[in-house]
Amino acid sequence: MADNLARVKDEGVTHAQQRVTRKASKADADLRGRLRGDKAFLVGVLAISLIATLPLVLILVFIILRGASSINWQFLTELPKPMGEAGGGISNAIIGTFILIVLASVISIPLGILAGIFLSESGKSGLGRLTRLSVETLMGVPSIVIGIVAYVWVVRSMGHFSALSGGVALAMIMLPVITLSTEETLLLIPVSLREAALALGVSYPRTVLKVILPAGASGVITGALLAVARAAGETAPLLFTSFGSPYMEYNILKPVASLPQTIFYYATSPYPEWQSLAWGASFVLLVVVLALNLVTKLVTSRWKIQF
Repeated sequence: MADNLARVKDEGVTHAQQRVTRKASKADADLRGRLRGDKAFLVGVLAISLIATLPLVLILVFIILRGASSINWQFLTELPKPMGEAGGGISNAIIGTFILIVLASVISIPLGILAGIFLSESGKSGLGRLTRLSVETLMGVPSIVIGIVAYVWVVRSMGHFSALSGGVALAMIMLPVITLSTEETLLLIPVSLREAALALGVSYPRTVLKVILPAGASGVITGALLAVARAAGETAPLLFTSFGSPYMEYNILKPVASLPQTIFYYATSPYPEWQSLAWGASFVLLVVVLALNLVTKLVTSRWKIQF
């Protein structure tokens, strides 16, 4: 009897050990399956990321190979040469682009920040919903349509092309970017920060301008830089507004050259020398846009909103 009980006990222990072993084996198999799935997912993500960045890399390499050879001191400091003469530069286009960006920034940044503040504070009101709808619609309007609108509003009113009309067109492109980025940034500010300022007796306008807006400064600056980077590469609106000029022009009431317009003009010409200048101007514009994006990333990483 004792031997039978011992044998049954041993068989029970053996079965229990087998069950534990099977469960451990199954757990190990599940773990190996999950690890293989994780590795496959990681490989898939890396492959998709590579496919997404490959066109950008190819564009950068192609422009660098074609445009870097045209870059020299004369190219950056001289005016364009007349047709048939070798050499020349794009200094007027560089200065003109700077003038257009400054004009557009002076117009769009204050308006965009104020509109963003209004949407963050009163976005649920009827006027707020209408304003947001208008801003989002403006975001999707093609740039060439904005150029035509600026032509009707400014160029026809003045009777001639000008840098001012180009600045207005670029400002309309920049405005929705700045407005929406400002709104999204200010909505992240904790309500407790506003309540603390109001509890100390600070007026509502000063609370918004002196407490809320500075707390979201990094997001506002990032939105402004992204808007500038977008406007810097626009060509279509400038064909209807600033038009272009072969001279160095500082008067905002006269036509001025710009890098995008110069690239378009030279790239469509039948002369190899001008096509080479177009590639050089493309390289300069690419460097400007990349520099603005790098500054944006630096501002975002070094000056984060912390609550």
